[in-house]
Amino acid sequence: MSTHTVQEDAYRPPDGGTGNAPHDAGDAGYSKGLKARHINMIAIGGAIGTGLFLGAGGRLAAAGPALAIAYAVCGLFAFFVVRALGELVLHRPSSGSFVSYAREFLGEKGAYVAGWMYVVNWSTTGIADITAIALYTHYWSLFTDVPQWLMALIALAVVLAVNLISVKIFGELEFWFAIIKVAALVAFMLIGIFLLATQHPVSGHTPGFDLLSDNGGLFPTGLLPVVVVLQGVVFAYSAVEMVGVTAGETSEPHKVVPKAVNSIMWRVGIFYVGSVVLLTLLMPWDKYTDGESPFVTVLSNVGVPAAGDVMNLVVLTAAMSSLNSGLYSTGRILRSMSAAGSAPKFTGRMNRHQVPYGGILLTSAVCVLGVGLNYVVPGKAFEIVINIAALGVISTWVVIMICHMVFVRRTKEGLLQRPKFRLPGTPVTDIVTIAFLLGVIVLMWFDGGVGRDTVMLAPVIAVALIAGWFAVRGRVNRIAAERTASGGADGPEGPPAPKLPGPRH
Repeated sequence: MSTHTVQEDAYRPPDGGTGNAPHDAGDAGYSKGLKARHINMIAIGGAIGTGLFLGAGGRLAAAGPALAIAYAVCGLFAFFVVRALGELVLHRPSSGSFVSYAREFLGEKGAYVAGWMYVVNWSTTGIADITAIALYTHYWSLFTDVPQWLMALIALAVVLAVNLISVKIFGELEFWFAIIKVAALVAFMLIGIFLLATQHPVSGHTPGFDLLSDNGGLFPTGLLPVVVVLQGVVFAYSAVEMVGVTAGETSEPHKVVPKAVNSIMWRVGIFYVGSVVLLTLLMPWDKYTDGESPFVTVLSNVGVPAAGDVMNLVVLTAAMSSLNSGLYSTGRILRSMSAAGSAPKFTGRMNRHQVPYGGILLTSAVCVLGVGLNYVVPGKAFEIVINIAALGVISTWVVIMICHMVFVRRTKEGLLQRPKFRLPGTPVTDIVTIAFLLGVIVLMWFDGGVGRDTVMLAPVIAVALIAGWFAVRGRVNRIAAERTASGGADGPEGPPAPKLPGPRH
């Protein structure tokens, strides 16, 4: 029997895909507490986060109005990635998401690398989020004297406590977090359009296209800075793959996921590209600064200080939402990995609320390192971690595209059935997306400074992954052998799910 057949059968449900048996042992034990409205708003929340609310300020200052083009290009590739993931979800919904698909199509080594790079991604993103939260709170004089590292620690403690309650509470919080973010962006854009239409001065400047022509045009700093900021822009879209993870905890993924995925494209166009264009028409691009939300910059200069306070509260909410999502997704991914033996056993544990608390606690522990980073280099903490997170994002997206190509190839061989919801233009779309993502890593090197240092970390991460694989491969192979020996490959009843630690009461 060929290897791919064993892997396919080992993760195929006994009834061919319609029954209740878990496809992946890590999927067992979850409630189906997420509704359609939760998934849709989580998709919005994933596409609108800290990368836009905080990161856009520094990127505008570096790249100028052409930042809108960078957001549009990266947004297109992000859509390709999430569309490919959506197709895999309809093939087989799983809380293990792309890690589970990597196990099916690339083998255990592929799942191991994909899973741990995703943990690196969200752990460092979590550090970026708590850093952003600390920066946001320092906007108010009440918190100016509170050390940045202490605010970061408080934020982590609050979100961790919330995340451990239940998936329903998580879904509700993310629903309302997303509502707040979307409402705030819509309100800002309406205010911005009003200021533009009435020519109301903003910080002594009259809004309009003259701000572009009088300040260097579309590419005031040249093409290179626009290209260089792409790695940060990729980070801004880093949570779009959350749709695949949440699909394992909703009762109707085949109805919900396609709608959520398709809506991402126009959201990117309106909220990212549209808001950046508007920002450049309201104030000169060089008036925005790193470390302050560009939306806060505009509203504070309109002459209504309270508007800046309100927007700052909104972007604070966005960072809390991103941190909450990161703990949620890594908890599920680590549980899938624990079931296969490639993550510590305790990350497979669930509490009585059906929340995989082991993985959540592990991610939180890494985020504590971010508290230390905020103590040592408070001024550089955000930039350092988003570059490291970019490596995790890129590796995750590359794995998704490779899995999708293998999946499509097997459907052409007649081994699997391809759903009607598909990534158009495959395999060209997959290959171009992978080439673009790898190109971003090259750009990070030419960026110099933190970007180059991050690329130099890649061999260190690779060595750590190799060492980790040799440490866990015995357990991984043993679990795989037990699965096959008990009838997982050929048995009529399908594979028995490896036993995971149950809820602790």
